[in-house]
Amino acid sequence: MNEINDFIQNKRSEYIQNTLTENKVGNSPFTFFEQWMNEAISSEIPEPNAMNLATVSSECKPSCRIVFLRGFSQAGLIFYTNYGSRKGIELREKRYASANFFWQPLERQVRIEGKVYKISDKESDDYFATRPRESQIGAWASHQSNIISGRHEIERSVQEVTKRFENKPVTRPPFWGGLCLKPDYFEFWQGRENRLHDRIMFESDNNNNWSVYRLSP
Repeated sequence: MNEINDFIQNKRSEYIQNTLTENKVGNSPFTFFEQWMNEAISSEIPEPNAMNLATVSSECKPSCRIVFLRGFSQAGLIFYTNYGSRKGIELREKRYASANFFWQPLERQVRIEGKVYKISDKESDDYFATRPRESQIGAWASHQSNIISGRHEIERSVQEVTKRFENKPVTRPPFWGGLCLKPDYFEFWQGRENRLHDRIMFESDNNNNWSVYRLSP
């Protein structure tokens, strides 16, 4: 453990690739996020759509996990989950969430905060139909976040679901579907030398007008 502590206490990286100015981000956080996402994709960063999603329970206990962004527009960020999972329950109880993208090779982060709501059944059905059959079966087989007795339990459940849908399409479970995080806050972070990073935030008012501010690093 001492060796690990020595390493993490002394690990240093300098961020020197780029800068971020108010002129670069423009007037729309959605447009600039799209630009940065495109650059992350074209840079062949592994899983550029992976985001750390933070939620909070009714007891105000936070939790976070990596999920995949599966759609993005002016309406918000779309991801999919089991509605009975921990995040699903927490988002039902407390509708707000925060997402963080970290693109280390580009020395960039994006933080997005807002309210979360369910997308339509049709949108969830359409996306579910594009998933590999094995993933469709897995959605039925797993009561996500529930305690199980061992790996054999989920494997047995997969076998049962596979048999149930043998020779027919796998329909979407009613407890599984899409959620949309509608942003009211964006923060774009560009690493800079000596930890004097560039941080520019967008904040929305009640009329969906965005204000732009620079934050101290």
